[in-house]
Amino acid sequence: MYVRQFMTTQVFTVSPEESIADAMALMREKKIDRLPVLEKGKLVGFVTDGDLREVSPSPATTLSIFELNYLVAKTPIREVAIKKVITCHPDMGIEDAALLMREHKIGGLPVLEDNKLVGIITGYDILDAFLDIMGSRSPGKRVVIERKDEKGILLDIATTFKTYDTNVTSFAFYHLRENKVQLLARLQGDQLDEVKVSLEEKGYNIR
Repeated sequence: MYVRQFMTTQVFTVSPEESIADAMALMREKKIDRLPVLEKGKLVGFVTDGDLREVSPSPATTLSIFELNYLVAKTPIREVAIKKVITCHPDMGIEDAALLMREHKIGGLPVLEDNKLVGIITGYDILDAFLDIMGSRSPGKRVVIERKDEKGILLDIATTFKTYDTNVTSFAFYHLRENKVQLLARLQGDQLDEVKVSLEEKGYNIR
């Protein structure tokens, strides 16, 4: 699974000379919370709604409403945008993009290909990928299979599914402590009870 499968390709951007007010208005209109900053087609910065809120005057300020509006309308994005932008490539693995976000404590990455902005991927997109991997949107009955991690168990489970003509709509596994593995499958078929009994007879714990 790669970034290009989950990134948003319709990316709204701002220029360095646009004002904080313009950027905030665009975010409200498009219901987004981050904007790449482009200058002559080149990525030169990145700004989030949190960045804009931090630099906007506090309501407790002694400035008048006219002065507040003037500051917001006149301060250019180039003064508040992040200059050292963490980016990724569309062919980067989705897990590597998630790791980048986690390590840098950020919620989104501009996606560059040949130094051109081609998309943006956010924590929400990563969550979508996770839901797809876990089969949350796939049809079928959710079955959790657990046992000691040993060579050949995937083949054994797959053979059991085939024996009882069971269709697997999603499949994922997770390593537990004490050398155990947990497999999550969504299954379709008329012999799911038989599958359960067969696996339990082989020593699998079925939930």
